[in-house]
Amino acid sequence: MKSLLEGGEIVLAPGAADAVTARLVEAAGFPAVYMTGFGATASRLGMPDIGLLSQTEMTEHARNMTRAVEIPVVADADTGYGGPSNIDRTVREYLQAGVAAIHLEDQAMPKRCGQRGGARLLDAESGVKRLKCALAARGSSELLVIGRTDALPVEGVGEAVRRARLYLDAGADLAFVDGIRTIKELEAVAAAIDGPKVVSIVDGNETTALTAADLRDLGFSLAFYALTALFTATRAVADALTHLRSAGTPAGGPPQHSYEEFARIVGNAAHEDLDERFGG
Repeated sequence: MKSLLEGGEIVLAPGAADAVTARLVEAAGFPAVYMTGFGATASRLGMPDIGLLSQTEMTEHARNMTRAVEIPVVADADTGYGGPSNIDRTVREYLQAGVAAIHLEDQAMPKRCGQRGGARLLDAESGVKRLKCALAARGSSELLVIGRTDALPVEGVGEAVRRARLYLDAGADLAFVDGIRTIKELEAVAAAIDGPKVVSIVDGNETTALTAADLRDLGFSLAFYALTALFTATRAVADALTHLRSAGTPAGGPPQHSYEEFARIVGNAAHEDLDERFGG
């Protein structure tokens, strides 16, 4: 992941709600994948991103994803799931899961999705201390720690930028201002933060008009497209089921993978080879 970020090009990391989507991200040629907490909660519980998944569930989800792909996985670590001891354990669990990077946010529990209202913030000093705890826990490992602030929708661009700078000064590898919805907000954040920074492009917001080259020229190092695959997939499934319900047959419905194509996605050939060589 460090090599990618030092390569001079912005690193695009589409979001994956599950391991099979992570495989599709890799197959499409992207250099990294983002394990979105929004998507993980939706896929595991069918519920909104309001802090319902535990640390254990999230790190298990991460292990499954890192086993499924060879590209780096960037994982959502939410608030660290408690106090300093919880943060320490969270970092160690993600290290054991094999992720390349995590981001830690400065919301108070119960947390909210960065694109939704109702978030409550920790004070900036607490955010710094918690980030330093995560940095101490990673030790000399290669894990990247991203300092995320959710201050923008709560207190505006100025406070979000101030916190992002504090987190970089505290030792975060990258700063992440979440909750950006407009190009004006995005440009303001880009201009005010000199260090390595992350942007999240969320479908339905006007920021989707900006290309990867635009984001690179604004100085961003890493871009998440957290919900593109998830929203596309749920729309496709809904359409397919609507057609099946009305027509009484899947024939003539929306495009879908063939059995053979899906078998390639999940790596069926490798397991057939193992069975051929070592099976009864």
